[in-house]
Amino acid sequence: MPDVFADLVGQDDAVDTLRRAAAAAAAVLRAAAVPPTTDAAGDEWDALAEEADGTGAEAAAVVDPGAGMTHAWIFTGPPGSGRSVAARALAAALQCVRGTGCGECPGCHTTLAGTHADVRMVVPEGLSIGVNEMRALVLRAASTPSGGRWQVVVIEDADRLTEAAGNALLKAIEEPPPRTVFLLCAPSTHPDDISVTIRSRCRIVPLGQPAPDAVAEVLVRRDGVAPDAARWAAAAAQGHVGRARRLARDPEARKRREAVLAVPRRLTGVGAAFDAASALIEAAEAEAEASVAEADAAERAALETALGAGGTGRGAAGAIRGAAGQLKDLEKRQKSRATRAQRDALDRALVDLAGFYRDALTMALRAPVAPVHTDTAALAGAGAQKWDAEGALRRLEAVLECRAAIEANVKPRIAVEAMMLSLWKG
Repeated sequence: MPDVFADLVGQDDAVDTLRRAAAAAAAVLRAAAVPPTTDAAGDEWDALAEEADGTGAEAAAVVDPGAGMTHAWIFTGPPGSGRSVAARALAAALQCVRGTGCGECPGCHTTLAGTHADVRMVVPEGLSIGVNEMRALVLRAASTPSGGRWQVVVIEDADRLTEAAGNALLKAIEEPPPRTVFLLCAPSTHPDDISVTIRSRCRIVPLGQPAPDAVAEVLVRRDGVAPDAARWAAAAAQGHVGRARRLARDPEARKRREAVLAVPRRLTGVGAAFDAASALIEAAEAEAEASVAEADAAERAALETALGAGGTGRGAAGAIRGAAGQLKDLEKRQKSRATRAQRDALDRALVDLAGFYRDALTMALRAPVAPVHTDTAALAGAGAQKWDAEGALRRLEAVLECRAAIEANVKPRIAVEAMMLSLWKG
């Protein structure tokens, strides 16, 4: 079985860094198990310096303190680069009982499955991560690891932390418990994504966009996708591993992509532009609704059962009436999750559309690069002849500006309608 870093595609430098960190963490645990020989009161991270008999990666970690372990990390990179995959892999390596991420032991298995008692995953379902959630998380993370190794907190999309939540996290990172490690994922270290004070207390692991060939290899090896289909999906997904997997395995995802790439042909006038905007928004809403409907129904049924729904004993009816507040809170969380799902679905469509205009631009410039969308290369070539390079660039910028506007909380329909008009006018 491959180790926990096997699915971190095209990130050799990052994998080397994380392996060294896991080896250093293992050395910390061994050093902490040995009674101190001096009266020095250095913290557990400094105990690594006393671990001088390691071999391989552990010895390298001792020789190079910069490759050692620390209590807070930030994984940065573009969407699809594997930020959350890297964070989960390091969490598994820290809990590995056989080495530095063997992928076979109970520590690795339970961490990757999301069931390890000492690993807490924060995956925001809504548009932000609130302060109450972060305070509760920090409080739990301060407890002693039940397995005797590390308490690990993985925060995906740390750029969604509210200011108050960021301050609560900062307090924990400034004064970390002895065996707690924070792993944050964010697009970049820009202050808009992560605060400067948090960034300054973390070690940064930059991840790049993986090459399509590397993504295709993973699809073939891990998911059993045919080589030709894997290469097409990897190119169409523009290096985004998760999206490539969906395109290779989900016929509905391919149909949605085809509908998006048909947009340039539909823009024949003002009315057509508004019709195309409505179709794009409605498709994103339908995709999001389908993705969350099952989870929403299961959550509501579980909560109603816990609150006594369907009961026939004394007070059952009163109990369910008194639970209206909790049901309302659940509906609020589900609505927030649906909004996030709609934004994500719409963004995937915009990325596909940007890829089309990028192809038209490179063809207009006669750039020696392969197209993103090989199946619409002829249409992109026709667009390149009609618009020339400047027109293709303006259209590409219109798509990117729409993405930025939606990220800045402009109403998606307004942003998409403005984009469609810009695409039509050129």
